[in-house]
Amino acid sequence: MNPYFDPERYPTLTEDGARMLKFLREHPQAPVYRNESGNRLTPEDLEQLAEFERTLNQSSVDWNALQTPGWLGAFVEQVYREVPFYRAQGNAPHFTDIAPVSRADFSRDIAAFVPNNVPIERMINFRTTGTSGNPLLIASHPRVAASYLCFHRRALRHFGIELTPGPQQVGVVLVGFQRRCFTYVSVTPQLGESGLAKINLHPDDWNSPNDRAAYLDALNPEIYTGDPLSFSELKNLPLRTRPRALISVGMMLSDGLKTELESRFNAPVLDIYSLNEAGPVGVFDADLGGHLLLQPGLYVEILDRQGQPVAPGERGEITLTGGFNFCLPLLRYRTGDHAAITYCTEGPLLTGLSGRTPVRFRTQTGEWINNIDITHALRLLPLAQFGLHQAADGTLCLSLAPASLHQATACTQALQGIFGTQRIAVKPIKTEDKILQYSSDLEGGTLQ
Repeated sequence: MNPYFDPERYPTLTEDGARMLKFLREHPQAPVYRNESGNRLTPEDLEQLAEFERTLNQSSVDWNALQTPGWLGAFVEQVYREVPFYRAQGNAPHFTDIAPVSRADFSRDIAAFVPNNVPIERMINFRTTGTSGNPLLIASHPRVAASYLCFHRRALRHFGIELTPGPQQVGVVLVGFQRRCFTYVSVTPQLGESGLAKINLHPDDWNSPNDRAAYLDALNPEIYTGDPLSFSELKNLPLRTRPRALISVGMMLSDGLKTELESRFNAPVLDIYSLNEAGPVGVFDADLGGHLLLQPGLYVEILDRQGQPVAPGERGEITLTGGFNFCLPLLRYRTGDHAAITYCTEGPLLTGLSGRTPVRFRTQTGEWINNIDITHALRLLPLAQFGLHQAADGTLCLSLAPASLHQATACTQALQGIFGTQRIAVKPIKTEDKILQYSSDLEGGTLQ
């Protein structure tokens, strides 16, 4: 019996799909795949996903500053009827009277936010860390996980790119660069069983470091997805093949690294703002000047520190309602990320997007500057990851990913352009997780 026929992981696998799995896993230069996974999609799931994507392709994000989404009222009523956390509160109040929730609320008891009517036998979950200090267990479903592709395809179409379906094509390779990484192979039924691989570029996962480029050239994927850290490693490999696009998620992508990647691969790099709690939220469009929202079923508010909506165009905390994860419907969920909302003919935009709580830094002359000024000062440098901390005595420490340490002098020169001649220490980032990008122990530095 063919070992790749696993009805639990691949309910609809064909002979062509099994050959693709064999190719991905048994290629002579393949990495060590440390895990098993699968799409777990039934024929009924695939029918529902096809209908979901057809509806998505015919829909737009049509709310604005003067008009909330037409679906909002019914959604709130449904959440208060089916979700234990809200059902215990009684009848639904007016939308703006609903108390926002945060990652800390989810972390304390995620089960309270899962609707009672979600069948538990097919639920899946995964853990996420992030920078907030609240590890989180996310409730999900195979169909929800597969829906990410629908929004990635929507983002790719925005830039004129259509993926090629078929079992002879490797569609997507997800690249990581960590000492320990969850890695596996799979196929994507929505793309005609095209190949999918999640790999770790760290040399420890390969028989030889030279195998990395050879294996990726053999796969010749249409799309690479990853974060700035993994892409900084990918661009240094002597690849002969070129993807049609790269999709960056998970961390801030600097303009400098984006430019370097696009030049290296002669392909567009899509910067997608995505959260584990909500999926892909928006894709950056330089011509529009912000992240264009991708989900017609997701409503975005911008709230101040007291939980009140700010005026249009003002920065505040990104707060989400709705979403496509029916296992975790969001109701005024404060993300911890900050931006403003503006509007264009194509829909709402998140502008000036930055992660976590806004932080001010004090210059040598005593002037306060926003963390956005730091982002702008460093944006043209091809940095994989960085963080800036100001101590209680005003001294500064810049943390850089090991792959970016050669940019230390350029970084300090750029920062001295706004801070003056005060000394800026530089140290390497040792953790493999996300870091808190901006932090301060200085009185008045953190804007709570």
